[in-house]
Amino acid sequence: MARKKVILVGAAGRDFHNFNTCFRDNNEYEVVAFTATQIPDIDGRKYPPSLAGELYPDGIPIFEEARLAELIEKHNVGEVVFAYSDVPYSHVMSISAMVNAMGANFVLMGCKTTMLKSTKPVISICAVRTGCGKSQTTRYIYDIFRKLNKRVVAIRHPMPYGDLEAQKVQRFATIKDLDDHRCTIEEMEEYEPHIIAGNVIYSGVDYEAIIRTAEERDNPDVILFDGGNNDTPFYHADLKIVVVDPLRAGHEVAYYPGEANLRMADVVIINKMDSANQRQLKILRDNIHRIAPDAEVVEADSELTLDGEIKGKRVLVIEDGPTLTHGEMRFGAAMVAAERFGAAEVVEPRHHAVGQIAETYLKYPNIGKGILPAMGYSDQQKQDLQATINAIDADVILSGTPIDLARIISVNKPVVRVRYNLKPRQGSLGLLEKAIQQRLFG
Repeated sequence: MARKKVILVGAAGRDFHNFNTCFRDNNEYEVVAFTATQIPDIDGRKYPPSLAGELYPDGIPIFEEARLAELIEKHNVGEVVFAYSDVPYSHVMSISAMVNAMGANFVLMGCKTTMLKSTKPVISICAVRTGCGKSQTTRYIYDIFRKLNKRVVAIRHPMPYGDLEAQKVQRFATIKDLDDHRCTIEEMEEYEPHIIAGNVIYSGVDYEAIIRTAEERDNPDVILFDGGNNDTPFYHADLKIVVVDPLRAGHEVAYYPGEANLRMADVVIINKMDSANQRQLKILRDNIHRIAPDAEVVEADSELTLDGEIKGKRVLVIEDGPTLTHGEMRFGAAMVAAERFGAAEVVEPRHHAVGQIAETYLKYPNIGKGILPAMGYSDQQKQDLQATINAIDADVILSGTPIDLARIISVNKPVVRVRYNLKPRQGSLGLLEKAIQQRLFG
């Protein structure tokens, strides 16, 4: 029988994982292409033969998603697998309508189909949107195990924006590892805080190879899966923790596949409560009660600290890029800190933006006033970010990105960093520890 022709629609993450787990050695299917979106400059590459397997000696081409209809027609594709995250339901079904109109099946793969089994206990930390606070939650849980003298490694959702073959399995334990792996700013935002905290974190492309390497090399007592965007876990988890964001109340039941995470949750963490109002919290609590009634609910603040002084100063606010772009947050921790710690003025950066930073503002017009996204997927974006920052007249840079920005680019103003950590509220203290103890250690 002829192999069914398939296209995987993705963003250099979930699409590769779905291919590796379900299509790589499957003679029933022929994956003719991947498409890519969300992340700049990730199309035009090829999924290499060394990762694609024996059925694909020439690898698999990656095209921009705008060419999807053309590719379906050209290859007589019978099935299109949607495989990226943090998108509204209307977007998912718009793609579905186009695919179905061209005669192809539109597929959303279930979690059990693509989740791998570890030989070690696993805790997954996922979310309902980008920017809810997964990473600070992962670090908090890492510390719980450190106090118990348990060996832990974290495995981060994929961010393979460079040489895919070289990024098959990545291990980060030192700052030098970030340079050796030629990480983008977006990758460093996820890995660097773990490294500074003394944690080991893995990432890459092949998540079977990644977890087997972690199991053998580090021999952990437990593995933490640190999710990306609002994607579902790549591994079967003994405890599923999901972080929700009251500042985007309602999104937990409106974005793919965040609602799936919420429905699977054993523990739901309501983060950023110190920045939310009662109306937002009610909407969120009602939705949690409706679709995840059996989940334990932990209430928490995202505690902000500064490593310098901003009171009375004119500040340039820089925030984590993905949270502002496809995460659709109008502001982040740095803007909250500017207001909370008494900045005299937040300087508007838009009219100084150059190159790809200016293009980012055009592509994402809902980025809040007075905020500069820390975009750095490529060397050119880093150069444009540097030029934009250095053209702005401000007393200080207030940086909400979780990396040392001055280590990556040369800036002409002092940098005050905003640090944010999960702080469970009084009534929730000990609930995470109790859930971990019950699920992992009986």
